[in-house]
Amino acid sequence: MRIVVTDLTRMQRGYVCVAGVDLDQRRHVRPVLGDTRLPTSVLARHGGPFDLATVVELATNEPTPVRPKVEDHEFSPRQAKSVERMEPAAFWELLTALARPRLGAIFGPDLRKRDGGGATVRSGAGRASLGCLAPSRRPELYLKPRERGSDQVRMRIGDGDAELDLSVTDIRLYGSDHVTPDPEAMQRVSERIAGGTGLLLSVGLTRPFSSSPSSPPVHWLQVNNIHLEDDPTCRLGSESRLRRLVRLIFDF
Repeated sequence: MRIVVTDLTRMQRGYVCVAGVDLDQRRHVRPVLGDTRLPTSVLARHGGPFDLATVVELATNEPTPVRPKVEDHEFSPRQAKSVERMEPAAFWELLTALARPRLGAIFGPDLRKRDGGGATVRSGAGRASLGCLAPSRRPELYLKPRERGSDQVRMRIGDGDAELDLSVTDIRLYGSDHVTPDPEAMQRVSERIAGGTGLLLSVGLTRPFSSSPSSPPVHWLQVNNIHLEDDPTCRLGSESRLRRLVRLIFDF
């Protein structure tokens, strides 16, 4: 199976989530390692095959769908190979063909709005956990301060049916630790959004977790990646030799 990477998201320090589109079937695919999280070593900047708009051959893969994560395919990172980088026009055309104007058209009626502007799907429900949204109005990217830990990158979006306030996990908006937001990257993206640049959003559902001890685990909606028409194949890019040396020495 060959996929083109459309989603590249941060998780906890040292881990990432990757997703793409099967170029033959035009369906979303999430390469997974069973119950093990993907390490950052799978990223192209660390010698792995995965970066945005990159075509990757998954030599071995096994569908492991569990609703709503129907796109999961278990694979072997050692056998995954980067094939080529998709041209910007072709990548944007693919995203546009996949995009839907409503979140309900992507995730189905099991997607429920929550207090505070979030949205969730309960475990075992939903018809998808990945999709591409063409928002009905200009979204607002902003930084939410937190008392503990790093500030949170968030986005206010509307699809004509609901107004939501979602976490943004686009790895390009964070520093090299994939935890600390990058203010300069956020500023560049915010200015292009406000300036009217064509925009599509990769959206997805998290693994299930509880927002409080008394709440059952649910899958939360988030913005995986922000795609801008003037540079749709903007990649995470390479890590400098100095930065790589520091990271290897200090495990940072």
